[in-house]
Amino acid sequence: MKETLFQNWNWMRALRLIIGLTIIIQAIMGKDWVLGFAGVFFSAMPILNLGCCGSGACYTPIRKESDSTKAIIYEEVD
Repeated sequence: MKETLFQNWNWMRALRLIIGLTIIIQAIMGKDWVLGFAGVFFSAMPILNLGCCGSGACYTPIRKESDSTKAIIYEEVD
């Protein structure tokens, strides 16, 4: 659990946390409890690394670039 909370942070996960905290602050300022529950939900997702892409469900392998380059042959068109 401690590993999930403190590792594998990227800019998207941090952005989702900031958005969730912003929703909670707006809910407190507007005294809107439904929005507060939504803010807690959206803040819990990045903290616990949950969601469709949080568990690596949409992982795509990194494509390795080849070192060799092909020579481009141009043909002159009249």
